[in-house]
Amino acid sequence: MSRRIVIYPGTFDPLTFGHIDIIERAARLGEELVVAVAENAGKGPLLDVEERTSLTRAETQRLLDEGRVTVPIRVKPFSSLLTDFAREERASIIVRGLRAVSDFEIEFQMASINKRLHGELETVFLMAAEHQHFVASRFVKEVGRFGGDISSFVPKAVAEILTAKLGKY
Repeated sequence: MSRRIVIYPGTFDPLTFGHIDIIERAARLGEELVVAVAENAGKGPLLDVEERTSLTRAETQRLLDEGRVTVPIRVKPFSSLLTDFAREERASIIVRGLRAVSDFEIEFQMASINKRLHGELETVFLMAAEHQHFVASRFVKEVGRFGGDISSFVPKAVAEILTAKLGKY
């Protein structure tokens, strides 16, 4: 029998505590978790894919070191269709986080398309933790752009990089 591999895709621009919460919970759904960092140039990310991948690797390693996650986690960038990437990684479950009802419509559409493209792939929605449901990467960047304190939204290493980058604006 093959291992149940779960994939959690996202842009992670920047990685927030909400993403980390979903990573922890998604890891409980399988024997291995792949955190898939989307290149997503169309969104015009502030951080490049290498920075986002590196920051995500560091935070997932911290989760493993602290024993908060006990299954292997691989963090990999991708720039293809998610369904193709999932096939390459032998994933059977996609995890998507939902912050609000408004997220559901687009996520439902994407899940339906993914199912049509890869019939064996299931999508599981996890609700954001109550204390994280309002945190969106775009708001974190906006707060940081105006010099606001983002330390309650993102890990320290992420806050340092964002502060340095946003200080250039």
